[in-house]
Parts: sequence; structure tokens; C-alpha cells
Amino acid sequence: FVHAQVNSYDAIIDSQGNPIFETGNVTALSLMDVVNSNGDSIYFIHKELPEDTRAAGRATVKSFGVKSRFVHFEFFRLTADKGNLGKKGDVIALEVNMRPSGGNSPDMMNFARSTSVYKIWADMIAFDQSTVPAGEDFYCAFIGRRDGKNFVLDHNAIMEKYGANMKMVERIPD
Repeated sequence: FVHAQVNSYDAIIDSQGNPIFETGNVTALSLMDVVNSNGDSIYFIHKELPEDTRAAGRATVKSFGVKSRFVHFEFFRLTADKGNLGKKGDVIALEVNMRPSGGNSPDMMNFARSTSVYKIWADMIAFDQSTVPAGEDFYCAFIGRRDGKNFVLDHNAIMEKYGANMKMVERIPD
């Protein structure tokens, strides 16, 4: 029904409702689409959070009166015009989570920002601030390939070619 990428706003918010850490990810297919189509899961942490996603995330924080939380908000970024919903490129609200993004995402945020979101989150809870630097900005990608499919490169070939750039390599539990 909606042709879009899912873009997230992930942030640690202090007791005054101000972000002390912000990042986000882009997912080409929603998790539901991956499951329904038996597809591969692919998403990445932004090197730089787009301003429209940041603005939508901060507006959502304000609208919900978020304080002292790690949040994960999801937005559609339309890839085609959709009637009264919006124009291609528009950011449309999808989901509000008053928790961190799931799976490996917190670790990926750490790798992408050379930081520790776990320490920033703990500092926010204990001290309402953090002195942990966000570090340099990089991309961090997750690729989950389904068993039983033929790929151009098998696991061993990928590890031989790209292994030095990998931060985590493991099977997702059944």
C-alpha cells in the first residue's frame, strides 16, 4: 500500500526532553516484508542523520512528552507519491517505541559512532547527562542472508574478501 523505505530516529533523551545522542537507520524492506517474502534483512546506520528525520524525531519526542528514555521511532520515507498521504521523499510517521531499537542495532550504533550507547544511556539514567563522546561518524550495515539461497559469494568468500571490515559475524538464532 505504501511504497517507502523505513527510516528511524534513535535517540537517548534526558529528563528535560532533550536528545543527548541521536542517530538513525534505513531499512529497504520492513521486517514484516522480509518475513512474508522470505527475504534477506538489510539495513544500515546513517553516517549522518538526515535533517528531516531529525526534525520528525524531535517533534515526536515533544508530542509524546518523552523524558529519560532511549527511543526508537520509525518513519516512512515515501519512494513514490501516494495520494493524500504525501509526495515522494516525504517523511511520514509509522511507529513509536519507548525503547532502543532491537537486535544488533545498539551495537551497530556503537560501531557507526565510535561510542557506547549503553554507557550514554546509563549516564542519562544516573546523572541526566553523559560525557561519553559520540565519536566519528561512519556507516554500519547489517546483512542477514537466508539459508537455502544461492548467492554470488558464499560465506567463506565474503569473509575472505571483507572479513577485515566486519565487526560482528554470527548466525541469528532460529
